[in-house]
Amino acid sequence: MIIDSHVHVWDLERVPYDWPDASVPQIHRTMAVTDLGPTLEAHGIDGVVLVQAADTAADTDNMLDQARRDPRVRGVVGWADLGARPDAFAEQFGALRRQPAIVGLRNLMHVKGSRGWILGDHQVENVAQVARAGLPLDVVTSAHEELSDIVRLRDRVADLRLVLDHLGKPPVGGSAQGRREWRAALADVAADERSVAKLSGLSSSVGPLDAWTPSQVAPFIDDALDVFGPNRLMYGGDWPVVILAGGYERAWSAIADAISSLGEDERAAVLGATAARVYGL
Repeated sequence: MIIDSHVHVWDLERVPYDWPDASVPQIHRTMAVTDLGPTLEAHGIDGVVLVQAADTAADTDNMLDQARRDPRVRGVVGWADLGARPDAFAEQFGALRRQPAIVGLRNLMHVKGSRGWILGDHQVENVAQVARAGLPLDVVTSAHEELSDIVRLRDRVADLRLVLDHLGKPPVGGSAQGRREWRAALADVAADERSVAKLSGLSSSVGPLDAWTPSQVAPFIDDALDVFGPNRLMYGGDWPVVILAGGYERAWSAIADAISSLGEDERAAVLGATAARVYGL
């Protein structure tokens, strides 16, 4: 079974989004799982995990509506405000957990305006509530330098199960020194066996998002396989953002080629089994 562990949907008529906006007209429109359906079928992808795209309850409601209508949606990584007072978060998070489709939580910590937002007192206490509930926390960064914040968070919260989105934004197309720094930071995240990562969103870090080649991306996937191993990696298409990075087909082919030398069970882990296990699909 193949699972795309990182798909976004948005409805511009019911949810306000800071991004996408008019600067990216290719994706500045309502996007639903049905729009991705033919691509999923073409690649034999059996299901998807929807991941929040805005720090709003309305965005999560839209994803849950999609999950009710489309059996290809196997789970939803929703939102509850990690920056809220812990009592308010507990109420919001409790309501969210009652939704059977919810398999994880995420906040857009990388756009909060200040480095280390996730390490605030309320945030740490609320993340601890997520950990005690047994749900994984997806974490998203804008650059690999932020991975040290993720390690500090993990060290402060017992039993936290982390899902690192987009491999922590490796410097694809950047310098060799940047790759070494990213790999070291990634290894720090991977040191905890409860942490996993997504092979997703591997766009160029220099110039346009689509200014990457498979040969530039492959070494970063090799590094991820080295430090996490295939049983702690999961495939993610990052649709529809991937449209800006050259398209779903191009990204899928690059990842599929990069893992082609793995054994059958190892490929199966990356392409679905890890996501099924981590998210309890």
